[in-house]
Amino acid sequence: MFRARYPFKSIRSYSSLTVKSLYEQLHQPRHDSISVDGWIKSIRLLKRIAFLDLQDGTSVNPLRIVVPLANADYVHFLKNLKTGQTLSISNAIWQDTPSREQPFELQIKDPIESIKIIGPVSENYPLQKKFQTLPFLRSLPTLKYKTSYLSAILRLRSFVELQFMHFFQEIHFTKVSPPILTSNDCEGAGELFQVSTNQLSSPSSYFGKPTYLTVSTQLHLEILALSLSRCWTLSPCFRAERSDTPRHLSEFWMLEVEMCFIDSINELTSFVETTMKTVIQSCLDNQKELLPKQFISLKEDDALSTSLDQERQDIITRWQTLASEKWQTITYTQAIEILKKNYNEVPLFKYEPIWGQPLQTEHEKWLAGEYFKSPVFVTDYPRVCKAFYMKQNSTPDNTVACFDLLVPGMGEIIGGSLREDDYDKLCKEMKERGMNKSGELDWYVSLRKEGSAPHGGFGLGFERFISYLYGNHNIRDAIPFHRTAAGSINF
Repeated sequence: MFRARYPFKSIRSYSSLTVKSLYEQLHQPRHDSISVDGWIKSIRLLKRIAFLDLQDGTSVNPLRIVVPLANADYVHFLKNLKTGQTLSISNAIWQDTPSREQPFELQIKDPIESIKIIGPVSENYPLQKKFQTLPFLRSLPTLKYKTSYLSAILRLRSFVELQFMHFFQEIHFTKVSPPILTSNDCEGAGELFQVSTNQLSSPSSYFGKPTYLTVSTQLHLEILALSLSRCWTLSPCFRAERSDTPRHLSEFWMLEVEMCFIDSINELTSFVETTMKTVIQSCLDNQKELLPKQFISLKEDDALSTSLDQERQDIITRWQTLASEKWQTITYTQAIEILKKNYNEVPLFKYEPIWGQPLQTEHEKWLAGEYFKSPVFVTDYPRVCKAFYMKQNSTPDNTVACFDLLVPGMGEIIGGSLREDDYDKLCKEMKERGMNKSGELDWYVSLRKEGSAPHGGFGLGFERFISYLYGNHNIRDAIPFHRTAAGSINF
């Protein structure tokens, strides 16, 4: 088993302490003077004492600094501090406060001596101590993650990524780095960003032929899986579709897995369920550090903050349910039958469910959110709905061995399949679809002639998963800088 080695006794020795590190020392309170850096979250001046809440982005918990107002100079100094300023604080003393919400606080005797302003703010600094809607915060791309709510979603993302890494390492998967530049369209939808140089003296295509940003690393992962047996990646992907919805990004991250020696779609869905539940259980075990102290209403135009206790409990209940209950599995045909029955009884949908047509987002959300009220695997879609590489079922209904995982409020977050490992069947399918006319996918087809093996895999939309866990169903908040069809890149 691999074990990390750290050459230094303390990784904190290079700088001041973080807020998170202080909370980790709750049962070992410090008796020496403490130095800490951060940004002012709020300031309250009372008659004889002032409270300064500091945050540094490492924890959902703020750090309370207590300052006795011993004289008028101290009052004047503190009144001139502003929300958002960057402070460096020295000579603070640890004080246990076991009966209060925050179990400790730091006290400084001389604020003029101990507090140094190292980063000012403008007079119109927008993140004051008041409620702000998510649309307003999205209009502040350089500042929005200073808020407790949005900084917490990035820490959750970091934590979840680490849990996936631990899980795959334990079960002998190799993390790999497939290319971002590619010459093919994995999904065959044509929604590609083409890459070219900006040098007028050279050909527009740097590689001498059309080159694109990848929409999925799956085809390259198959190469690696047929050597490593089990591999995975978390990579940026790019799709030039014009969808401008809370579920779509032009640039996003996808966790993709490929594994050999599986020959059943049920085996693949079972693996997905185990993987996801392991990660979700880790979130449950660390809920106090992951969930923010303040929530924002999921209604985009709501001017009121949601009840802290209720919102936290909703998320915890969601995680508990996801981790403990068995996820449902139905076939695409069964899904269409369920949807048709309800469409005929009560016309809920804009789009009529028709066998042979892809499920619409409204269908996916209704199945998971209203009908099953839990995640649900939908398997065995019609061949014409899915990509060329999916293994065809032996049943006469012309379906392929694939699945989508649907979750309430979000719809599809994972898609996967068994891959066609028979050379002749794969060539026939590509020919029927008018593919590979110039031999651009000969390299992919050749894998079936050189030690092929039954294999399959899946892709998880990382922002969709994080948003679903966090209870925020707009994936633009789950990535630091969202790029969408209707957006523009200013930096």
